Amino acid sequence: MKKTLLALTVLAMSGAAMAQSSVTLYGVADAGLGRIKSGSTGSSPANDASNKTEFISGSRMNNGESRIGVRGVEDLGGGLKVGFNFESGLDLDTGAASSAFWSRQANLWLGGNWGTFKMGRAFTPSYGGVAAWELTSIANYSVVTNTFNYGGAGSRNNSQFSYKTPGGLGGFSAEVGYVTKADNADRAKWDFNVIYANGPIAAALTANKEKDQKTGYTLGGKYDFGSFVVAASYNHTRDTRRGFTVGGTAKFGAFSVTADVARDTKNISGKKYTNVLLEGKYALSKRTFVYLAGLRLDGSTNYGIGVRHNF
Repeated sequence: MKKTLLALTVLAMSGAAMAQSSVTLYGVADAGLGRIKSGSTGSSPANDASNKTEFISGSRMNNGESRIGVRGVEDLGGGLKVGFNFESGLDLDTGAASSAFWSRQANLWLGGNWGTFKMGRAFTPSYGGVAAWELTSIANYSVVTNTFNYGGAGSRNNSQFSYKTPGGLGGFSAEVGYVTKADNADRAKWDFNVIYANGPIAAALTANKEKDQKTGYTLGGKYDFGSFVVAASYNHTRDTRRGFTVGGTAKFGAFSVTADVARDTKNISGKKYTNVLLEGKYALSKRTFVYLAGLRLDGSTNYGIGVRHNF
């Protein structure tokens, strides 16, 4: 009898703990057919940039990188929560990890009504700012990020400390990130964004700087008319490149078409480029869509057609 009561007590306590915390497995599967003349994004397989028509996974002309991740959150009470996020890229060519394991996300955070403090490998604030208005939801083939990155910053920082303000500030939010010089080869760096997202309007200012480099920044925004979205931005990638983008997305039910143009006003290479993206997407469900994209990038022509499933 005592053993039975003990077992029931342990089970009840376990149930209470489960009710206060959760762990979620999630991911993306994205693959298709395409041609990439040269270069790649993120941890994309180098063999997908062969200037030949072939199977593509995690390449510049996929909508996104296939990935698997796990995230969790525990309610500590009093409005305080703690959580984590681990995420790894996958190459659907072979099934191998497309980069170091958990290299997409590996962080721990603590949050409450005062905001969120995060530590580890995570998105840069500049990435979050561009994501607020960019028309393709930061697709691998985004003409904005392929031309200007994120105001000269990358999409993620190692060893980053960051703070993000809470929501409910009249549509405004802000985030600042910092990497100590000891964690970045004696080159400390900071990064921040200020975002306004309210109704049909989304806009963001970002800035980032690394020791002994100039400040890079972006200023962009979009307006959603319902069946049509327009967006524009100005981008300054420190000393290497600067310019503007302008584009729009037309929505026809489950089908959408996006055209986005990036133009250099300065390019350290000496040649100014006009880069163009054309994208068509058709939603098969809330989690699955097919896409066709063509990207003219710095004189090269690239294309891809594929399927993306989010789970």
